[in-house]
Amino acid sequence: MITHAPILPILIPFAAALLQIACDRPRFQRIVGLSAAALLIVATSWLAWLADDGRLHVYALGDWPAPFGIVLVVDRLAAAMTVLTAVLGFACLLYASAGFDQRGRHFQPLFQLQLFGVLGAFLTGDLFNLFVFFEVMLLASYTLLAHGGGIRRTRAGIAYVVLNLVGSAFFLVALGLLYGTLGTLNLAHMANRLALPGYDQALARLAFALLIAVFALKAGLLPLSFWLPHTYAAAGAPVAALFAIMTKVGIIAILRLHAVALAPAMPDLLDHWLTTLALATVVFAALGTLATTRLRTLAAWLILLSAGTLLLAPGQASPGIAAAALYYLLHSTVCGAAFFLLAGVIAEQRGDTADHLTGRSASTAGWVRLAFLVAAATAAGLPPFSGFLGKLMLLTTLRDVPAGPAIWAVLLGASFVVLIVLARDGSELLWKGPLAAAKPHVVTWQKVTATLLLVAGGPLLALFARPLADYAERAAVQLYASEAYVAGILGRPPCRREPGQ
Repeated sequence: MITHAPILPILIPFAAALLQIACDRPRFQRIVGLSAAALLIVATSWLAWLADDGRLHVYALGDWPAPFGIVLVVDRLAAAMTVLTAVLGFACLLYASAGFDQRGRHFQPLFQLQLFGVLGAFLTGDLFNLFVFFEVMLLASYTLLAHGGGIRRTRAGIAYVVLNLVGSAFFLVALGLLYGTLGTLNLAHMANRLALPGYDQALARLAFALLIAVFALKAGLLPLSFWLPHTYAAAGAPVAALFAIMTKVGIIAILRLHAVALAPAMPDLLDHWLTTLALATVVFAALGTLATTRLRTLAAWLILLSAGTLLLAPGQASPGIAAAALYYLLHSTVCGAAFFLLAGVIAEQRGDTADHLTGRSASTAGWVRLAFLVAAATAAGLPPFSGFLGKLMLLTTLRDVPAGPAIWAVLLGASFVVLIVLARDGSELLWKGPLAAAKPHVVTWQKVTATLLLVAGGPLLALFARPLADYAERAAVQLYASEAYVAGILGRPPCRREPGQ
């Protein structure tokens, strides 16, 4: 059973989607979906426990060994991302099962296919199959984005599809160049080939640059980030909450590609430009929060701000910085998703006013105000919540890098802006204004449970900060052990370029 553990996170949502397509009864689809999501949490948690032994768990589909066959690779980083995706998917699906899933057709199977694509992207050890999983994500995410109808979602969906199709075209071009230059698309085999002379280095650098540009589009790096706030804000609450993990797919792809293949062979490829653009993204997102008029738009800008912060890590090529970034990734994903679900609950309780930042406080329940306070304190980085600990870890590890003073100034300035915006918008949204006689609308238990589950993520991540930080450190050390990665997949140590070659 342990041998087949790496394929379980992919197999579970795929099997659930097939069952839901076979029977379109809403009650049956909800039972299958929630059961699969709960089972996914169990399977990924078990996988994370197995991966913590420090070994690579490689699963060769069809029993074809790498680099000829398709392989799934589970290390500590991949296992952590699968657990995060499973927890997020369960909360979002529970929220949607309160009625949102019936506003259109095929929501449930498309949701499972979305999980299938995200989890596959984290687990694959082959760039071509990464492209395949990206396309599955694109197909499912576009349909989920348009779920519920409306001109706003349709326009956002069209822009989202066009940009991602352009990204997919460049992805294919990059893969073609890499295969023609190196003769492989397996990441471990690619790292092995890069250690040998005889390939066209200029063409390989161009291909990797195109590949990183595609991942940057997925992650929302400036100037490829203008689509993200509008798109995320247009989606339904549970869909937007699930989308919080999608920017992290691009970030993890950049981090893994750089750590395994580029850092040993092309350490100067990212150089200083990625750090510069990441800081620009943080500034852009912080300024964007100042102009928000809706809570879900604010949540979208917070997602973009966290993406810019996380993209500071790959350019430094440091296990310590990567460990801090991994903890911050957990915090930012859960916190961003919680804000989207809160926006949905607040919009439901306030009627026509929805989540617009206007002062009608009495139409929201007390638990909603408390949940918003906790989520806002977490997002703003106030102690003792996870946002404070994550930023403290990042700032501590980044202080000695060449761009350390600029990074400190930008991150602290952005945190101050976010604090001011959250205080202002929270007051307008929940506390400011005359009292109204109408009682708040009763929210279903599914929405309450799902929202509180993610809101509680901030305090829980802070409570278990030490074991999580230790795990993140072990994951980062394993990530940058490229020789062990190559040997674990290919069964042999990487070739070495002789001096002078």
